[in-house]
Amino acid sequence: MQIPIRAIWVFHTAARAGSISKAAEELSVTPSAVSQQIQALEVQLGVTLMTRMGRGIVLTEAGERYFATITDEIEGIAEATNTIRGYRSVTALTVRATPTFSAKWLLPRLGSFLDNYPDLEMRLDGTNEPTDFNRELVDVEIRHGDGRWPGLFVEGVAEEEFLPACAPRYATAGSLDAADLPSHRLIHSVKSQAQWGRWFSLASVDPKERWRRVLFDRSHMAIDAAVDGMGIALESILMMESELASGKLICPVKAPPQVRLITQWIVCPRDHLRQKKVRLFLDWLRSEGSAWQAQNLPAT
Repeated sequence: MQIPIRAIWVFHTAARAGSISKAAEELSVTPSAVSQQIQALEVQLGVTLMTRMGRGIVLTEAGERYFATITDEIEGIAEATNTIRGYRSVTALTVRATPTFSAKWLLPRLGSFLDNYPDLEMRLDGTNEPTDFNRELVDVEIRHGDGRWPGLFVEGVAEEEFLPACAPRYATAGSLDAADLPSHRLIHSVKSQAQWGRWFSLASVDPKERWRRVLFDRSHMAIDAAVDGMGIALESILMMESELASGKLICPVKAPPQVRLITQWIVCPRDHLRQKKVRLFLDWLRSEGSAWQAQNLPAT
């Protein structure tokens, strides 16, 4: 039996892209040509491999098994072909993350991932705008929020602890009680999952008057303001990792209440998990997140 290489390649491209139109764009053919190749393959195999759903496609159980079986071989053929042509095979991975998470936590670690996978070419898109995966060519997003995004694969990066923090010239470590803080200028990160009102409630503090505030819509701005001595910020130790380690920031409060949350989430369509490049990045990110949490938040 003649093996329908072209049809197999087209099916793999469509399954990986999760869309007939995206596959057509990648292969520089029409969507109808993609559909015809897939239908021909289904006839030859005697099974239905995928069905349309909205603007995308969904693999059947047989399609899932077939895709998983052929993926390594398809990627091996592509790499071997590029090698014979005389140039290195490059796979592009696009990751979106917030500017604060990107700069404060991801970038200092990213070199190890790129060193482990030199054939991956990575683009890091630093923005707070959530990804429209139906329209944007983003493989994985690390999204800030509460983790509730129905219809997407969602997994927390690491649990974080939120602490009051300020420059040591503003106040020394452990020099203040929680009840002292309303008399100080408090720095607010307005999009943070941890806010001063909740912190005061957990500390059993009932401020009698409105405290002095300065508000920022980016956590990295709030952190920088605290480093500059502007006041006391309530921020995640994950985001303040470098500043705490260098002594630029300290916790001025004796026995602060424990506030632990997951605020950074791995987000992508479930069909993106079929892609080897996505699985490699997620495995690395899970390892880094687990190591950071074990070092900074021992089990209580």
